[in-house]
Order: sequence, then C-alpha cells, then structure tokens
Amino acid sequence: MRKLTYFIACSLDGFIGDEHGDASEMLRFLDDEYLAFLKAEFPETIPTQGRVHLGADGLPNKRFDTVVQGRASYDEALKAGITSPYGHLREYVASRTLGASPDPHVEIVADGLVDRVRALKAEEGGLGIYLCGGSRIAGELLDEIDELVIKSYPIVYGTGMPMFATGLDIKEFGLDGVRTFANGVVVRTYTRKR
Repeated sequence: MRKLTYFIACSLDGFIGDEHGDASEMLRFLDDEYLAFLKAEFPETIPTQGRVHLGADGLPNKRFDTVVQGRASYDEALKAGITSPYGHLREYVASRTLGASPDPHVEIVADGLVDRVRALKAEEGGLGIYLCGGSRIAGELLDEIDELVIKSYPIVYGTGMPMFATGLDIKEFGLDGVRTFANGVVVRTYTRKR
C-alpha cells in the first residue's frame, strides 16, 4: 500500500497562506541550508520550473511519483502560464469547475476524489503520493492521509487558510522526527496512528 503524505508549509499559527491562499511570505526562508535539505530529501516536491532554477533538475524522485493538488494551488501555476507544474510526477488536480485539463499530463478529478486516491494508494510501487494542497482537499482526504510533513515557518499570519478545511474530526498522528534550521524553519514528520 502506497502512502499519502501531506507535505505542507505553514505559519506558526497553522495557516498555509493568507485568506486567499497566498503563501509568498514563506519563500524568503528558502536559504542555502534549507534548500539543500529539500534537494536531498524531497527533490520531487520542488515544482519542475523551480528545479531548473534551483539546480535540482535531473535529481531522481526519492519519495513520491504522484502529486495530488487542489484547484487553488494549481491556479497559481496556471496564472504563471504553467500547465504542468510537476511534470516529473503523475499529476492529478481536484476540481469540480476546471472542466477539461489544459495539459495532457494533468488529470482532472471532478468527482470521487477519495475513491481515486484510494485507487492510487492501492497501486504497486515503492514511491508514494504527495498531497500538495490545499486546505479543502486536505480536509476531504483527512482519513486517507498516512503521513504529515509540516514545514513550519517562523511567521504568524493571525488569520488565513488553515491546513485542513474540515469540521471537528479529531485524528491522531505520532511524531517521527524534527529537523530545525538556522533560519527558524522547523520540519516535523508524523505518522498516522490507526
């Protein structure tokens, strides 16, 4: 069974962006030490165009071969003219409104997201599934998430888009590891307790 990992950046107060989902404030923490960590441990989470710019192009996928993201996060790529932001992975975008995919490499999942993710998890293979965001699909897929990798940035939004858009639905995860960086970023890894 393949794992679904919610690999997400958030503020100290648990927001993945401002009210509109803009997380650009977090980009300033991408210094040499932190970038080296991402390239060594999670190179496939760097978008394809960023991989070229940051010297990560050609690095093999280490943890994931598939990405699932929501419409709002995919729209950020579309605004930049990028129709396949993770071309080095199989790409799925959850959207009831997008219609036809603007790229043959990107599959739109309009309905049955949970069933589609369960089918992806049941596939054979050594690499897992990267849940890129956002808040709504993380809430919808909460029962399917096997692992959390939370990159906490040393900023407070005060209000914004939460990590999970869901009602009260308590789930427990066990802490597997913590990695700290000189710039104040803390990366915590948790496994779902079942």
